Amino acid sequence: MKTLLVLVFLGFAAVQMVRPAKNVESSPNRAHDLLSMAGVPGEVRSILQSSCADCHSNTTRYPWYAEIQPAGWLLAKHVKDGKRELNFSNFGNLSPKRARQAYEAIIDEVESGRMPLKSYTWIHREARLTPAQTELLVAWAEDAAEKAKEQEKAGGAAGQ
Repeated sequence: MKTLLVLVFLGFAAVQMVRPAKNVESSPNRAHDLLSMAGVPGEVRSILQSSCADCHSNTTRYPWYAEIQPAGWLLAKHVKDGKRELNFSNFGNLSPKRARQAYEAIIDEVESGRMPLKSYTWIHREARLTPAQTELLVAWAEDAAEKAKEQEKAGGAAGQ
């Protein structure tokens, strides 16, 4: 039994040496960041920052437990998956069509309660959306999607 405990401890200690890369830009370019773009009201920006940006931007704020493996690996996977779906840091680079689709995805994910992830809000209670925050975020995204749709049509008409 003592040998087993020593082996488990040594295994745990060994995996601490295998650390995922951190998602922290040293000098982020805010020009294309959704959180810095004009037209995003302060309250919406605050909601996006507290409930979404850790997994959907290039500037994750890591909690203390990210230093302990395998929790760090799980967090790295969540961030990688989140950025693959939607990255606020590169939002300004999206075409009007892709921006509209991103806004529509925000609406769908937030209205359905799939975002923010339950596993994230268990620990980050400030990330939980109240019904009023959900309503505000969805209304903003609907308005932004409509504006992107208008830009999409204007761009298509100009190209014809």
